[in-house]
Amino acid sequence: MGTLKKSFTTWALCAGGLLAALTVNAQNPFPGDSSGGMNAVLTKFFGSNTAFTARSEVRILDKDRKESMSLSMKVAMLDGKMRSEVDMTQLKSAELPPDAISNLKQIGMDRVVSILRPDKKAMFLIYPGLQACVNVPLPREEAEALDKEPKMEKTELGRETIDGHPCIKNKVIVTNDKGEKHEATIWNATDLKDFPVQIQIQEKDTTIALSYKQVQFVKPDAKQFELPADYKQYADNLQLMQKAMEKLQGNPGANK
Repeated sequence: MGTLKKSFTTWALCAGGLLAALTVNAQNPFPGDSSGGMNAVLTKFFGSNTAFTARSEVRILDKDRKESMSLSMKVAMLDGKMRSEVDMTQLKSAELPPDAISNLKQIGMDRVVSILRPDKKAMFLIYPGLQACVNVPLPREEAEALDKEPKMEKTELGRETIDGHPCIKNKVIVTNDKGEKHEATIWNATDLKDFPVQIQIQEKDTTIALSYKQVQFVKPDAKQFELPADYKQYADNLQLMQKAMEKLQGNPGANK
């Protein structure tokens, strides 16, 4: 089970998709925890674009600007609620053991949906392959940050074309109520309602690079941002992972 345990460590860094990627430098074991308000910062980058769907490419770069991880996901936003869906078989990472993804697929954890619900101060984690879900309360700091409007300073750096879209390249500095600053470079597409088609965030020695394609300004179905009523809900990720591991070992009681 050592290989599976190691695969879960890497999985935890990206299972939350776009929102969890912002906390990757903290090596946090669960999406949404101890992010210092970074989820709140990210939602502000979309400006007035509060209803859309898109495909996002996420790249994690180390201090030497070498790619340590990359993945693709489906994303959607509806009035502050954010959803991302990750297919772990598409994850690329040199740190992954060769059979890590096959282990995840075997136990039904190769697809992960994460939903940020600011109104409920929670992050929903949904595993379609297991028909299981977890309601993760946001840490107090994160929950408070979502309720506050951070200070944003924008400086134009120039104009560039990204994937055929004319963009204004901006440096954005976000300062929260505690005086903590987060800096990002954002490419806002002028032909897509200033949608941020490319974002780069520097967090200590880690760079998170996000790009958005297939952007559609359609209102997603509100049901996509709810916990499935017919899925088994677990108290926390540890309990769910324990059941998943029991399933891999062939324990007949794992599905109870």
